[in-house]
Amino acid sequence: MKTLFEKIWDQHVVKSVSENLDVLYIDRHYIHEVTSPQAFAGLNQRNQKVFRPDQTTATVDHNVPTKKSGFPIKDAMSKQQIETLEKNCREHNIECFEIGHENQGIVHVIGPELGLTLPGTTIVCGDSHTSTHGAFGAIAFGIGTTQVEQVLSAQSLLITRPKTMGIEVSGKMPDGVSAKDLALYIISMVGANGGSGYFIEFFGPAISTLSMEGRMTLCNMSIEMGSRGGMIAPDEKTYHYLKNTSLAPKNEEWEKAAKFWKTLPTENNAQFDKKITVDISALAPVLTYGTSPDQSIAITESINSDCDLQAELAYMGFKKGEKLLGKNVDHVFIGSCTNSRIEDLRIAASVLKGQKRDANTVVWIVPGSRKVIDQAKNEGLIDIFDSFGAEFREPGCSACLAMNDDKIPAGALCVSTSNRNFEGRQGKGARTILASPATAAAAAITGKITDPRQYL
Repeated sequence: MKTLFEKIWDQHVVKSVSENLDVLYIDRHYIHEVTSPQAFAGLNQRNQKVFRPDQTTATVDHNVPTKKSGFPIKDAMSKQQIETLEKNCREHNIECFEIGHENQGIVHVIGPELGLTLPGTTIVCGDSHTSTHGAFGAIAFGIGTTQVEQVLSAQSLLITRPKTMGIEVSGKMPDGVSAKDLALYIISMVGANGGSGYFIEFFGPAISTLSMEGRMTLCNMSIEMGSRGGMIAPDEKTYHYLKNTSLAPKNEEWEKAAKFWKTLPTENNAQFDKKITVDISALAPVLTYGTSPDQSIAITESINSDCDLQAELAYMGFKKGEKLLGKNVDHVFIGSCTNSRIEDLRIAASVLKGQKRDANTVVWIVPGSRKVIDQAKNEGLIDIFDSFGAEFREPGCSACLAMNDDKIPAGALCVSTSNRNFEGRQGKGARTILASPATAAAAAITGKITDPRQYL
């Protein structure tokens, strides 16, 4: 009896080097402008071509300006990295979604929406949040630049086999809470290192009810538990999502693939190396108060008076025993590979419709791809954001990690739908509260931390 992870891993082992060390075949390799230049440089030094360029997909996302007037690119390093990626892809015959391309966007958004991310596959990228793709029943994980070169060279990786962890989520998702709230809650329970050495599978009744966008959010955040990645078994929702994508298998190939995908879920008597059960029947909107994603509380709670995170609280400007509700907010950022899909924008729009932006709060809404922009336009969401007073931008990673001009000013407090709230992550001296799109949108209305359930 095998788990979902074990089935996929075993099917992709090219060679077992030792008991826990395997050469693993990689089905899909995503690359972007930040972690690929050195890898290509290594290939070029050896006069070597990419082994299987058709299994590599490139896009620009980390450094692209998202402000509509942000072109041409002013930042010299950003410009160089983007131009280097485009040049490398041309030389090695790799498809690259450049600025302005209809498929350009955040790598972990475009892969699924195009149908390149498929169940039962192995997927890597030089980016830690590659775990996002695990929502489709794939083994997906981030790799370093040296490993990027390995995959470009041989379409394989020499890698240690992780242990398995099952997280069963029981109970019904309460009204007004989302996958982001669920992710932050689980991270707070497991801890920032609780998943270290493991690959996590999420399952249970609450997981089955999540949309594919919600599942991607949860798997995206699994890396914040220290795990190698997260995954969810494919089901009818997975198949329905993929059937509407442009590059997924078609006709007879679809039927053949779907038949295989249905064999993937974990078998009833399969054993995980570790198993945790989480009851979410009383879950409320969750947000962080410290400088690590595991430092979070329900929006109605107070920071624990026994909290020993003195340096973290000092950086954030918070105190033990106080609530975050009512705290003044300077910036709101709705975007990143965690929450920039069409469902996230729909949720934000449902909160903001008919409301006006707090005059003292800067609001950026950054879609994950050009396709998301088209959907948002067709559904009237952009009109809602414009009427509200938010700045709707071009697709890219933006203020998630502030690699370009999209930075939160020093000292400013930002409610962000991104995935990390480390010191300086969104800009030197910036203070970040991680939250769901609904909670971020509610803060944009009032200029304060606000329970979004009153607007939903």
